[in-house]
Amino acid sequence: MDKIWGDHTMSYIQKGTVAFHKTCIALFFGGFTTFAIMYSTQPLLPEFSREFHISPTIASLSLSVTTIALSVSMLVVGSWSEVKGRKPLMIFSLFSASLLAVLTAFAPNFHFLLLFRILQGLVLAGLPAVAMAYLSEEIEPASLGIAMGLYISGNSVGGMSGRIIIGMLSDFFNWRVALGSIGILSILASLLFWYLLPDSKHFQPRSLDVGKLLKSMTNHLKDPGLLCLYGIGFFLMGSFVTLFNYIGFQLIAPPYSLSQTIVGWIFLIYFVGTFSSTWMGRLADKHGRRHILWIALVTMASGAAITLSAPLVLKILGIAIFTFGFFGSHSLASSWVAHWAIHDKAQASSLYLFFYYAGSSIGGTAGGTLWSAFGWGGVISLILGFLLLAFVLSIRLSTIALDVLQ
Repeated sequence: MDKIWGDHTMSYIQKGTVAFHKTCIALFFGGFTTFAIMYSTQPLLPEFSREFHISPTIASLSLSVTTIALSVSMLVVGSWSEVKGRKPLMIFSLFSASLLAVLTAFAPNFHFLLLFRILQGLVLAGLPAVAMAYLSEEIEPASLGIAMGLYISGNSVGGMSGRIIIGMLSDFFNWRVALGSIGILSILASLLFWYLLPDSKHFQPRSLDVGKLLKSMTNHLKDPGLLCLYGIGFFLMGSFVTLFNYIGFQLIAPPYSLSQTIVGWIFLIYFVGTFSSTWMGRLADKHGRRHILWIALVTMASGAAITLSAPLVLKILGIAIFTFGFFGSHSLASSWVAHWAIHDKAQASSLYLFFYYAGSSIGGTAGGTLWSAFGWGGVISLILGFLLLAFVLSIRLSTIALDVLQ
């Protein structure tokens, strides 16, 4: 398929071609690598507490410092790719993060581990901040949906399988072998990404205008509707990471006494999110975003409350319901950002991701304090508080949306 841009005819990658298959497979491996590395320490928090003699709150920093570094880096990396190019930046991101993952396995103490994890967060931003821009430039619009879907599936599969692999390897060997193995797998996936991804044909370098970038972000932060969406993203991810950060502490302790392997396999629950994000998206198209977002938030809260039950079956059911609601809520909120922003949509989305991952860092760490003081009930209290605030913001957002329409 050819498209006319000014006086130039440019060929775009079409579904069914070899280039399309290579692109989708490459971005799948890229998403896999990014999220396998990012969340690799989450199942290991009890191990870190035990080996380094630190509290669960301090152990959670191994994830929190990565996501906060990533959130800050994403604000500038997308714009930097406008200067340096999409593919080179993504390749640098994947290889440097993979090498750091290997180094993390040799960290002599927890301070060095945190240093490596901060550096990982800074370089990991290169793929999520740039991948969608690459796809939108190189793939024909009619095939863009399936390409985006495969990339996002790589994200979820990476986050899920990385946790499972980590749980099993740390059980059979130790956490160092587990992290080192993820690093080696990531290097192999990065090589495939480099080999398979076609070079950019439609990328046109631009100069970095810092003043324009700051003005764009400032304008978005003055928009009350976007601020509500950013706050919702903050509380959603804060709730989600908090639950999965500390559920392992409870499940490996009596009366459950589960192994790290079994706890790792609980992350298969992520599969329900693949269904809920698309299903709730279709419902939102039919019934409106605000009503479906309210239902999704109530679903999350209900699932969180069910995890307070003692029977393991009910606890797992609660986690599944909570996860179902989370992926639906996040899908609705993130798509609403793109719909709401009239101009500079990329910067609007970058700010959403900044608040989203900031919620992961702040909520995930704060949950440790409540776990140490009040146990699982304290963790769920924080989550329910976050979701209540998200619900209040969603009501405020609906009011603003109605005012705009009038």
